[in-house]
Amino acid sequence: MKSRPILFPALFALSALVAPAANNQLTAAEKSAGWQLLFDGKTMNGWRTYAGKPAGGWEVVDGTLHAIAKVKGSELITEKKYRDFEFSWEWKLPPAGNNGVKYFVTEARTKSPGHEYQMLDDNAHPDAKFGAHRQTASFYEVLPPAADKPLKKVGEWNHSKIVVRGKTVEHWLNGRNVLTYELGSEAVKAGIAKSKFKNDAGFGDKIDGHLMLTYHQDDCWYRNIKIRELK
Repeated sequence: MKSRPILFPALFALSALVAPAANNQLTAAEKSAGWQLLFDGKTMNGWRTYAGKPAGGWEVVDGTLHAIAKVKGSELITEKKYRDFEFSWEWKLPPAGNNGVKYFVTEARTKSPGHEYQMLDDNAHPDAKFGAHRQTASFYEVLPPAADKPLKKVGEWNHSKIVVRGKTVEHWLNGRNVLTYELGSEAVKAGIAKSKFKNDAGFGDKIDGHLMLTYHQDDCWYRNIKIRELK
């Protein structure tokens, strides 16, 4: 006589409680922890173009926010400004693609609006040849990420996170902290001094700033964009 499998209803109920939310939604635990969606999967509510530029280059398609390649596009910034926060998003690029997320963004310094978390095809985009300080998860042009960062293959979804708490900034990639730096540190000062931003007054300072989705003439897809402010 065959024995029947033993079922554990309580375990099934528990797994349902901790299951991840559908795309562009928050779990009950995330809501309780103070997370807020910055993209609802249907509209671009909460975002606007940077520095009064004409709208263009973006669309909402299949629950993603899509940067459309090779059009007259503009950067998008959050309507709200942030200072201490945990910002999380998923993204994917095509072969040789380039995009990025900027933070501490000001509209008073359009040449270098803020710090950038770089998103790049590290194997095929020409910018990657300049060094790790221009590759995925770097503080673009200033500091490189860990050499063994867990970057997914081109075309696959990556999960990234930026955490700003006091003077400490963290860049995360696919569940791993791949770069931590201190604002105003000697390492940051040295990196800026060697970068294209060296003569841009105020670059490197912590401010109440917007978050920006850059536009670099390449396709890029975003989803599950969310933030929680840290007190």
